[in-house]
Amino acid sequence: MPSQGTIGDRVRGLRLSRRMSQAQLAGPDLSDSYVSLIESGKRTPTPVVARLLAERLGCTTEFLLHGIEPRQRIDTELGLRHAELELLHGDPSVAADRFGEIVKVAGEENAMLAAHARFGRARALEVQGKVGPAVKAFERLRREAAAHPERLADLPLAVALSRCYQRAGDILRARDLAVHALGEVNRLPLAQGEIAIELAASLMEIGGTHGSGSPSLSYVRSVLSVNGVPTAVNRTAEIHALWQASITAADGEDSALAVRLADDAIATGRPARMASQLALIAMYWAHLAASGGDEPLDEAREFATAASEVFAVFPEHVHEYVRSLVVRAQVQLGAGDERGATALAQTALDTLGDPASALGAAARLVLARAALARGQADEATTVLNAARQSLSGVRHELSGPDRETARIWRDLGDLYGQVGVVDEQTSAYRRALETAGVRDAMVGMTVDSALVR
Repeated sequence: MPSQGTIGDRVRGLRLSRRMSQAQLAGPDLSDSYVSLIESGKRTPTPVVARLLAERLGCTTEFLLHGIEPRQRIDTELGLRHAELELLHGDPSVAADRFGEIVKVAGEENAMLAAHARFGRARALEVQGKVGPAVKAFERLRREAAAHPERLADLPLAVALSRCYQRAGDILRARDLAVHALGEVNRLPLAQGEIAIELAASLMEIGGTHGSGSPSLSYVRSVLSVNGVPTAVNRTAEIHALWQASITAADGEDSALAVRLADDAIATGRPARMASQLALIAMYWAHLAASGGDEPLDEAREFATAASEVFAVFPEHVHEYVRSLVVRAQVQLGAGDERGATALAQTALDTLGDPASALGAAARLVLARAALARGQADEATTVLNAARQSLSGVRHELSGPDRETARIWRDLGDLYGQVGVVDEQTSAYRRALETAGVRDAMVGMTVDSALVR
């Protein structure tokens, strides 16, 4: 039975293989000219006509419309789900390969399945840190979504692209896409679900539009208000058990059961994924408050603590857990609790282990600020020198500017200024500019801290 080409190709191929004329296929219900238009690709049969033609041609409607038999389609759907599980709970590089295989199997004839597989592959590239190829893939899909909105929605693509451009250092493009996505979710309106939470996280990462009453902060506030930061449960073992059961069912030729088990595995992991994203948003919100925002510190402390509790559940989120401890320490310091801030920052350092990191430097800056608050300038200077060594050992793996590390260099310069170490202050500001992607050609130029904010 032919499976390649268009619907018209399949209708014509089946008709000829059964030695039927167009008039015979048309029967009393259709005209032979209409059958001719279908075979030439100038008309697409309605579902009712497709069922009628399939009955007369002795095939399934599924085959006539999609070019694959139901079992083949189920197997392709199962492949999509197993690739999704590999992306979410396995190896993203393997997921990218599996999504690519599905694209080849589905082909352009099954455009919707192929589009979803390409979307999965783009996400897998992003997770691997291959931002350039991911952007290229997402942009292509967004053009396709504009031409064929029945295949893919634009909103998830805009959010994904905003996130990718932000990580690539193109903040203006990232912000434009986030604003576009924000307009879409406000139009719906939408404050719950994975896409709303992903957008809120992207808005907090991008920053730059944050101010009292800004649309982005108002939306993030609504997402946090509606969803909160739920308690997370680590169900990784259950997810992998369901995933393995799905593989076993597929090996036993029970594809329908395999699809159901794979769906169960994906659904089982969804609450933890959403909790982790909401914890990330809450942590960014608390950091904003600790950095001098208008948000209440009591609320920021609650958000940061809730984020820590979520990240502590998952061993793979140790970096986020340490970051949440640093944010909590910053909030405590802002509230005047130097002892509590010192304890949290030290816990962050002990958990992190690796001193050569921007996060370790950020924890030490909290310790330095606490020492200054106690009037211990010498101790603060010693800690600042240790923070400088941590930052100097950071390996910049990004091809573009590293805004987070640049901010820490800038804060280090500010604190060196407070303890009166001018040479180190100037050096730190220069490093902040360099890390932010700015190169100074004027030897001996005095660097103003405002330039790197």
